[in-house]
Formats: sequence, structure tokens, C-alpha cells
Amino acid sequence: MELLKIDFAALFHLKTPVAELIIRGALMYLGILLLLRVLPRRTGGELAMMDLIFVILIAEAATHSLGGYKSITEGFIVITTLMLLNYSVNWLSFRVKFIEKIFSAPALQIIKDGKLLKRNMRREYITEEELKESLRKEQIEHVEQVKAAYVEGDGRISIIRKD
Repeated sequence: MELLKIDFAALFHLKTPVAELIIRGALMYLGILLLLRVLPRRTGGELAMMDLIFVILIAEAATHSLGGYKSITEGFIVITTLMLLNYSVNWLSFRVKFIEKIFSAPALQIIKDGKLLKRNMRREYITEEELKESLRKEQIEHVEQVKAAYVEGDGRISIIRKD
């Protein structure tokens, strides 16, 4: 019977000030957002095993940095802060070009008129084999068949055929 005794007051009791929870959540959100912005786009567009581990480790580090909250209320405050920030960044990015440029990477051309732009490929850590794989998915056998290819802001590769 001792297992069924739940201290509901402790479940919802705030031990950390609300302002601190909001500031922690906001700083972690913006910090991770800016750090992820400097990573190559490919990292955001694909979720390989290495990327999954990376995301899990970021989440684990963020959890400790956000404070080891002991109550449901503290957790909801941080989650609500993160959701509001995410919505706000998306809303501002849609309406303010400067904000969009900060948080959204522009497309980067990696093939131009059938020629590989190796410098741009190196910048995004895209190997020729990975690019050829993307071309094969579009039923393209040779780079010469491509007018242009871009690494989009979300990491996907978009291809425009010559024909």
C-alpha cells in the first residue's frame, strides 16, 4: 500500500524560480539553434546512425543544462518556453528576411552545367559517391546530364536535369 501513496503537492511544487526556467530554456534553445546553423547542411538533412547519436547527446546535455527539475510544473514551463521560442523563430523567419538569413541556410550549388563544384562539395562534406547516389535516385547516370544541383537548407540535394 505504501507504493500507492503519491505526494501530489510535490509533483507540482516549484523549486526553481519560473524566470530561471524560462531563461535556461531560451538560452539553450537559441544556443543549440545557432550551433546547429554552423554545421554542414547535410547533417540536418540526413539522419544516419552518427547523426542520431549526435542528437541524443545534445538532448542529454541540454537536459542537464536546463536543470534537473523535480516537478511536473517545472518541466512544463521549460517545454512551453521551448515551444513558444520555436514558434516565434518560425514566425519571425517567415516575416523578417534578416531573421530568416540567420536561421535558414541558402541553397548551395554543387553541380553547374554538368561539372562538379568540388569546393562547395568540400564545404558541405559531400563525397562524389554520395552525390552519385543522389543522382541515381533521380535515374541520372552521369553528372553531365545535370544542369544544376543544390544542397538545400535542410540538407536535401535537389537536381535540375539538362533536358
